[in-house]
Amino acid sequence: MSTERIGAEAVAARGWLGAHKWLLARRASQLGILTLFLLGPLAGVWIVKGNLTFSYTLDVLPLTDPYILLQTLLTRHLPEAKAFVGAAIVLAFYLLVGGRVFCSWVCPVNMVTDAAAWLRRRLGIKGGAHVSRGARYWILAMTLVLAAATGTLAWELVNPVSMFHRGLIFGLGAAWAVILAVFLFDVFVMKDGWCGHLCPVGAFYSLVGKVSLVRTAAVQRAACNDCMDCFAVCPEPQVIRPALKGVDAAGPVIADANCTNCGRCIDVCSKDVFVFGTRFGNKADKVSSPAQKMAAACK
Repeated sequence: MSTERIGAEAVAARGWLGAHKWLLARRASQLGILTLFLLGPLAGVWIVKGNLTFSYTLDVLPLTDPYILLQTLLTRHLPEAKAFVGAAIVLAFYLLVGGRVFCSWVCPVNMVTDAAAWLRRRLGIKGGAHVSRGARYWILAMTLVLAAATGTLAWELVNPVSMFHRGLIFGLGAAWAVILAVFLFDVFVMKDGWCGHLCPVGAFYSLVGKVSLVRTAAVQRAACNDCMDCFAVCPEPQVIRPALKGVDAAGPVIADANCTNCGRCIDVCSKDVFVFGTRFGNKADKVSSPAQKMAAACK
């Protein structure tokens, strides 16, 4: 599939802005959140104090990364009560909108890996190393064991997400090398390697989002023309097929917890197959794409 044609049908049908609205919304979210954190150190406007680990908004609202809190508890240190309140707020939010929304709408590393995916497509790089997507859960378990064994937040010293965010606020330093390594790894070694296969932060938030309310759904899947653009741009393409093709009588809702609700599939689909919805009403129906209709006619 040439890089020039991915999403071209959607652009022709809806115009450039219409075919990139969710990408632009994600970038606005990511950059807007970064701006709120940076306004204090750079301009003295302290709307948000702290970082993605723990922050105060307007000196009232505490927000705590529940993954960091879990590691902290395993080190046998008891945080202040406001850390638990902040984690409860964050968990409630992601239980509503989807755990891996953090990955696509908040995490600053997502912009790096998106750039790597774009460059990889432009260079026409195919194949690469193979690591199971389940590896991230083993890495997640190892970070928790490491916290319990060392009594420290050892993983956070090298976690690209934490390093990059702290670096943007306080100065990148050695974080440049880690982020560059993630970028080069995704370009030359493995497609969607870091976010899709290795990142324990994404693994943790996928567990949070298993029962989340907001979902992407292939509500017009009978209109699919099998262009494969959604598979080409999705960082977790394995989550699309059951809902799109009704595999094993699956309903149209993408129920997999690793869907990041990024909206890429919505943007590139010229047939408006995908929309944001809820997990309810996930009743299986008969799928009849053009390819399936042709196959049925030949029987």
